[in-house]
Amino acid sequence: MNRRIRSVFGICAAVSMLLSMRAWADGNADKPLVWWNRQPSNSSTGELDMDALTWNDQTCYVGFDADQGAELQGQMIAGYMEANIDTIDRNGDGIIGYVLAIGDIGHNDSIARTRGVRKALGTALAVEGEIDSSPAEINVDGSAVVVQDGEVGGLTVRELASHEMKNASGATWDAATAGSFIDTWTDSFGDQIDVIVSNNDGMGMAMFRAWAQEEGVPTFGYDANSDAVAAIADGYAGTISQHADVQAYLTLRVLRNAMDGVDPDTGIGTADEAGNVLSDTDYYYDESSHSYYALNLAVTSDNYKDFLDSTAVYAPVAHQLDAETSPVRQVWLDLYNASDNFLSSTYQPLLESYDDLLNLEVTYIGGDGQTESNITNRLESPDMYDAYAINMVRTDNAASYTALLQ
Repeated sequence: MNRRIRSVFGICAAVSMLLSMRAWADGNADKPLVWWNRQPSNSSTGELDMDALTWNDQTCYVGFDADQGAELQGQMIAGYMEANIDTIDRNGDGIIGYVLAIGDIGHNDSIARTRGVRKALGTALAVEGEIDSSPAEINVDGSAVVVQDGEVGGLTVRELASHEMKNASGATWDAATAGSFIDTWTDSFGDQIDVIVSNNDGMGMAMFRAWAQEEGVPTFGYDANSDAVAAIADGYAGTISQHADVQAYLTLRVLRNAMDGVDPDTGIGTADEAGNVLSDTDYYYDESSHSYYALNLAVTSDNYKDFLDSTAVYAPVAHQLDAETSPVRQVWLDLYNASDNFLSSTYQPLLESYDDLLNLEVTYIGGDGQTESNITNRLESPDMYDAYAINMVRTDNAASYTALLQ
């Protein structure tokens, strides 16, 4: 075959590859879309929104295994109580009293964490087969109808109080609100509080700094934020790493693969040419829900030094892609709340590291944590982007985004 024929064949192959890679770009509705951190679902029942999760054949969700993480948090707290059973009852009343900061009563992750703690501590009550995740509000006398007294190490365990931490503007998972509630609770029944539990570290750290640290009351959170992990040296009892480094990588990697027209498992379960690959102890893929789930890890005084930098990229997937085979693409990505500690201080810095490694130019949009329109109004020109990564305010509202991509 002469050089001219080889050249023509090379051009044809290149054009064919380009067409296959860009076939999805005929319309915005055909472009890759990843829902991340907040899975499209009914906020009352938890039922998945499969219309959103199957928006097109290159749509998926990236998050973490909420149930596995919730169980892990509950087991960590129960284990701590058992290990410290001789000293944990501060006032000697025979009751291990705990208070619980609930992030968002309609959020699947918050629901799972509340259920996981109550199940492990024996304080759970079931409604139609499901553990009730409703706030108990004030339950010092044990009369609340959504929880019951449990038992650990021969002592009664009681959820003294729990509340959704929503501020006056409607933002949930609010740390300042949690800081105010611990002041209110301690003024009323502070000597009965033996343990503080929080659905996330932002709220947990607010309560720890406001009261628990000085009083020596163990506080447990979730997310393994850098400040919370560092605070374990000062008495913060523990947190759960939801493997944000793996989640952030997957959030962008699934888009990268779709835009490159390669096998969806490339650089995930199957090594790419740069050597990026994850193991089955890092994540799993659930085909029925089109969802990638990172696996959680407990962070305590035994191992916290390994988690001090929550923004460090995960070494097995920290290799730069070749710009010739994975050229620069444009991605629109939003965070439901620019003030959320986990998203802004941990997740976004990780995304910013991975976008460089994956040759992506990402436009980051920070929401107000209250209204979908604060975000959707800034998706004015979807044609400018090759893919989208969406983090909703409310899990019910996927259609308000996909309507813009018609």
